[in-house]
Amino acid sequence: MSDVTMTDYNYGGTDEENAEIRTLSLQLDADSDNFELWEKLLYACEALDGGLNRNSTPQAIETMRNTYDRMLRKFPLLFGYWKKFADFEFNISGPEAAEMIYERGCASITNSVDLWTQFCTFKLETTHEPQPVRELFDRAADNVGLDFLAHPLWDKYLEYEERLEATENIFAILKRIIHIPMHQYARYYERFRQLAQTRPVVELASEEVLTRLRAELEAEDPHYSSKTEPEIEAALRAKADALSYETFTKTQEETTKRWAFESEIKRPYFHVTMLDHAQLINWRKYLDFEEASGDYVRTVFLYERCLVTCAYYDEFWLRYARWMSAQPGKGEDTRIVFLRAATLFVPISRPAIRLQFAYFEESCGRIDTARAIHEAILDVLPNSVETIVSLANLERRQVGLEAAIDVFKKKLGEPEVDLFVKAVLVAEWAFMLWKIKGSVDDARTVFVKNVEYYADSRQFWWKWFNFELAQPTTAETEAQAAERVDNVITEMRTRSQLSQSTKKEICEAYLTYLQQRGGKDSMKKFIEIDREIFGPTSVQTSTTKGKEASEPPASLDEATLQKAEARYQSFYEVYASPDPLAQGPASFE
Repeated sequence: MSDVTMTDYNYGGTDEENAEIRTLSLQLDADSDNFELWEKLLYACEALDGGLNRNSTPQAIETMRNTYDRMLRKFPLLFGYWKKFADFEFNISGPEAAEMIYERGCASITNSVDLWTQFCTFKLETTHEPQPVRELFDRAADNVGLDFLAHPLWDKYLEYEERLEATENIFAILKRIIHIPMHQYARYYERFRQLAQTRPVVELASEEVLTRLRAELEAEDPHYSSKTEPEIEAALRAKADALSYETFTKTQEETTKRWAFESEIKRPYFHVTMLDHAQLINWRKYLDFEEASGDYVRTVFLYERCLVTCAYYDEFWLRYARWMSAQPGKGEDTRIVFLRAATLFVPISRPAIRLQFAYFEESCGRIDTARAIHEAILDVLPNSVETIVSLANLERRQVGLEAAIDVFKKKLGEPEVDLFVKAVLVAEWAFMLWKIKGSVDDARTVFVKNVEYYADSRQFWWKWFNFELAQPTTAETEAQAAERVDNVITEMRTRSQLSQSTKKEICEAYLTYLQQRGGKDSMKKFIEIDREIFGPTSVQTSTTKGKEASEPPASLDEATLQKAEARYQSFYEVYASPDPLAQGPASFE
């Protein structure tokens, strides 16, 4: 059953139950991030037919399945709901159906100790053959065995082997565990040491290690050749025990190093609510520590743990991708990190991770893929300034300046792109003509020809004003340059419907210009502007007063304009600030 038809479907319950589910589904169509609504929908589905069971109607059962599917596509890291889904399938369809859900869940959240432990418990309770159970435990250990709190899984694994009285397997598992820095490392070592006393010497260490220990004994003891085999074995056991103690002390040391970070992790699982600042700082420091340790496997494992708790934080996805890209031969792994972030966790409303993905693909020579990523963002966010500018620059790099300008022209002609965005694109267009083509005249022409369309855009005027300020002058051309700067201010005061506060900001910058670069008569202009902009209402001219923030201009509501400009503040800081064209006000209204 597709999501599209969900709200039109007969859910198998009473009219009242159907109405409630239909209402909740409609609300989720409009607000799919609302976790509380998802929970309400699950409860409503569970109540169908007086409580779902294997005798419920096919429609009710399918409704429940569909709801779990939709919710877990939206929140794949909710390990508890994968367990609930598996329990539901077990009660309705049996162990095979439940196992498929566990497989899906463990593929979605590969490093959940809880989910893997529950899966293994389910498997050993429903399977009578030991081999499939052992294979699953081995998979689980490979995925979560390094977790600082992995002891529930290891305990369950050992318990299972004890039930089968497989002492050899128990010893092999313990020999693996004692190398892992984890919360309960000491008790595993004690059990290993006790069991080692009863195991054959060949199991205490690898053949290579035992050969080395025998060589050490022979070198240390001149009477070695005369010793009996039991005496040699006893000496070997003592050597192996000393070696295992060295392993213990090293594990203890590594555990202690990590303990400070682990003790500060207050929420090791995924949740839709945000983390506090202290938790984010701790994850940053923990990652710094693990990266500095230089163990690739442990570093990857910590990143994966971090990105369960911090799945909604772009910074950690970007950090993971950057770290991974620095590892030799890990280009495909880097691509997978970007794909997971872009397709599962980071909403498209925050396009930074996707743009970084596009730059990565471009760096790999996959130009069409990089272009497609930009276009996919713009399909959903047609007003994303940073994406449009990024796409234009991609075309400039790969095709040429005209291709970049074509991107701007195309977007300027699209009705779904709002006025503010178009004003910014015009300024970026002028920037390219100025900086890339090297034509000041062409850039100025773009501003002049478009002023009638974007006269109410704050950024348009700041960009134009700073463009003129940035032009180099000589003693002979300073007067001509001053006329151009004066013209921008005159045009802004007479043709725009900016708020009074915005006009004051721009004119304040203009007064500074007159002080620092004005000629002999510039103070006449200074006093005139100062009086008409900063003086009392009675001395302001009609063209100077402009529109107050509470009075919307005819072409674009001022409140909407201010909101849009605030939305793109980060774009200007990141992408445009190094260039004189972008040196606007210190803050946005």
